[in-house]
Amino acid sequence: VQLQAFGGGLVQAGGSLRLSCAASGDILSSWHIGWFRQAPGQERENVATITWRNGKTYYVDSVKGRFAISRDSAKNTVNLQMNGLKPEDTALYYCAVRRLSNPAPFSTFAYTYTDWGQGTLVTVSS
Repeated sequence: VQLQAFGGGLVQAGGSLRLSCAASGDILSSWHIGWFRQAPGQERENVATITWRNGKTYYVDSVKGRFAISRDSAKNTVNLQMNGLKPEDTALYYCAVRRLSNPAPFSTFAYTYTDWGQGTLVTVSS
């Protein structure tokens, strides 16, 4: 499956952005779709993940209450609504697919995700 992430940009602290990840090809119901981010000199971090089957979600503690991940099955799209943005949210954001045959717990490890989009840059100014 090919993924295309878009929606990044420059925003002031406290502002909002909505990222979208469009998938071409079938997404199986057992798969997970995640958003990761990577800032310069930092490791890639799993920000949020959603199960395609039933929309269960995971968030890293630093974004809980500010970010919301959702899926649109009709459009094969996963969105990340980001509110209350902080300068430390500045990073290149990627969406990725974790291919599973059966339901499984969430994984925050990037190596468990096999398909990646090209990344969209989010810059939050103070």
